[in-house]
Amino acid sequence: MAKARYLFLLLPFVAYLYPPLYDRMEPRIFGFPFFYAYQLIWVALTSLLLAAVIWMERSRR
Repeated sequence: MAKARYLFLLLPFVAYLYPPLYDRMEPRIFGFPFFYAYQLIWVALTSLLLAAVIWMERSRR
């Protein structure tokens, strides 16, 4: 059975499953069209989620 902490790693995948959610130009975030800002934000969030899962796995041992 998959460990619950690994389900966090599915969040970035699920965030990209429905393109109409982020396929637009407005609003602009830090000068970037929303389409690009959404992707950049998820790059950072994915790194944080991965770090959290690694930290939880190491603290378990």
